[in-house]
Amino acid sequence: MSRIAIYAGSFDPITRGHEDLMRRSLEFVDRLVVAVATNVSKQPWFTPEERVGLIRETLDHDDRIDVRQFDGLLVDFARDVGASLLIRGLRAVSDFEYEYQMALMNRHLSPKLETVFMIPSLDTTYISASLVREVARFGGDVTDLVHPSVAAALRARVAAR
Repeated sequence: MSRIAIYAGSFDPITRGHEDLMRRSLEFVDRLVVAVATNVSKQPWFTPEERVGLIRETLDHDDRIDVRQFDGLLVDFARDVGASLLIRGLRAVSDFEYEYQMALMNRHLSPKLETVFMIPSLDTTYISASLVREVARFGGDVTDLVHPSVAAALRARVAAR
């Protein structure tokens, strides 16, 4: 039986930090499902379909990683894909309280679903999608922060605004 994990987020856009956690999680799971969420409290730059495409391109269409869009409760999505683990990234102590609360709620809703917290690599710790969008918005260089196809998509989105 293969071990399946989910790494969920809005990924608007996918950053080198996200990519780092995705690739490193494959060291202890057989398959990773990247779940692209629709966050109703955020104003996304990219549609869910665009985000799925950018993630697939960033990961070079790795067959161990399945990228899907989802709505609803993450625990229901996890059950549907047969996942037993949720991967969550913690960049800073400030992330912990929210992530801890979510992990406890997910455990309440699905007791057999475990949450694994991962710390990003040192060279990606400071990267967040919101900071990447801010740098891109003002014409800054994002080439070290995202995959080249994501950088191009960001430039195109800024130009269209």
